Amino acid sequence: MSDFKNLKVSADGAVGRLTLTRPHRLNALSPDTLREVAEAAHWLNAQPGLKVAIVSGEGRAFCAGFDLDDAAGRTEVDSSVVDLGRHMAEALDQVRAVTIARIHGHCVGGGLVLAAGCDLRVAAESTRFSIPELDLGIPLAWGGIPRLVREIGPAMTKELVLTCRPFTAAEAHALRFLNRVVPDDALDAEVQSLVDQLLTKSAYTMTTTKRHVNAITEQAGSTSEAFRDAQSTMCARNDPESIEVAKRYLAKRGR
Repeated sequence: MSDFKNLKVSADGAVGRLTLTRPHRLNALSPDTLREVAEAAHWLNAQPGLKVAIVSGEGRAFCAGFDLDDAAGRTEVDSSVVDLGRHMAEALDQVRAVTIARIHGHCVGGGLVLAAGCDLRVAAESTRFSIPELDLGIPLAWGGIPRLVREIGPAMTKELVLTCRPFTAAEAHALRFLNRVVPDDALDAEVQSLVDQLLTKSAYTMTTTKRHVNAITEQAGSTSEAFRDAQSTMCARNDPESIEVAKRYLAKRGR
């Protein structure tokens, strides 16, 4: 596929790849990028014989979250733009192949939702995670809350989202958000080893298992109400205190 501006997607036999290609922006998720990820997920889902798909980012980071510069350049942001992240995550959910997030560098905010939308997650040990949305004066959207509650539980979801504190790959692994953490120079080999193991299984049994697990996790923490996230975000953008919090956060970072 060559008609994407912000990512590359391909399929070679049973293995697919979706790679964010905005390294100059640490693969931040602009609205156009969110649309492309959803389209690429649908494309992967249409490839016959696909068993595994690797989701990764070029350059120094997996994904730095929503593109703040893009948001700052918009005089108006409607709920349909805000809701693009939910559509992205749901498109990843619908990929029949097993999706593996290859995580390195930074995994921030919406990037963490992108990773949570994958079935398996492997990270380099130097990876740093954070969920800064409340510092930006907005709630964590895109279905991020139920996804985190399912993976790490309600108490730690509250702590990490409310405090916005950074956390390491080791902590993310201890919280069971990550399947594996490896030395930085072993990341590609570890992902390939996992791919090789999965390729020995039948596509039918893997898809059936994935759907079964997903059905049970939806019961544990459903994303069916995630469409309301967009409205909550729009309300936050008009809340005076939330606006002031965002201004302080951005000022500290010279924005």
